[in-house]
Amino acid sequence: MTAHRTGTREEWLAARLELLDAEKELTRRGDELARRRRELPWVRIDKDYRFTTGAGPATLADLFQGRSQLLVYHFMFGPDYTAGCPSCSAIADGFDGFAVHLAHHDVSLCAVSRAPYEQIQAYRRRMGWSFPWASSYGGDFNYDFGVAHTKEEWEAGTVAYNFVAQDLRPGPGEAESRDAFSRSVVGTDYPTFRREGPGMSAFARQDGAVYHTYSTYGRGLDILWGMYQWLDRAPLGRNESGMWWRRHDEYDAGEAVAATE
Repeated sequence: MTAHRTGTREEWLAARLELLDAEKELTRRGDELARRRRELPWVRIDKDYRFTTGAGPATLADLFQGRSQLLVYHFMFGPDYTAGCPSCSAIADGFDGFAVHLAHHDVSLCAVSRAPYEQIQAYRRRMGWSFPWASSYGGDFNYDFGVAHTKEEWEAGTVAYNFVAQDLRPGPGEAESRDAFSRSVVGTDYPTFRREGPGMSAFARQDGAVYHTYSTYGRGLDILWGMYQWLDRAPLGRNESGMWWRRHDEYDAGEAVAATE
């Protein structure tokens, strides 16, 4: 017998219609926020950022692939990582499916990481992905857009992330467990792991100039994480404690079957 509240179909429908009003209000609020994103002032990019891609060396303008809009996912994959971040990997699992649709709507999608391109290519082959992914190795792009932090910033406890200064260093007694975690998922100590951060940025190209239009970090990325949008509508919601997900090739094939029995 379930411990959750139960009711008749009529009671469910009445509660569902009340919830529908709240959902519609949230949709309208989301539309308003989208409008305000579009109205942010554009900032012209004059710095000469350089990347390595499958087609060779590239500029930021080249990442547009001839289109007028560019969406960049700042994928956590530092030069010292042995694999890409599992959380970024879970988000990126959906990129191939919708990148083709964006491309046919004048929008290019590209992931950017600080790892050398050869490391990125090896990991992309492992994951079976084909979406564009550029290396900014040796450049300032990730630092300038708030997703990479210097050792000096880390040690001073003044990492700027999500538009505020934060101290991301482990608290008393946490260093050993966090080191163990980061070494298990990306093969580095925790400070090296966490001096990278996730995010996304949007850019526009007009009359030969490139402009930065938007960036978001932290929970602002939730909407890009497809599995969470589904879980938020599942009977038990996110129902999580700690990091339960893995890279898609790291699950035991029998686990999902057992969970349904």
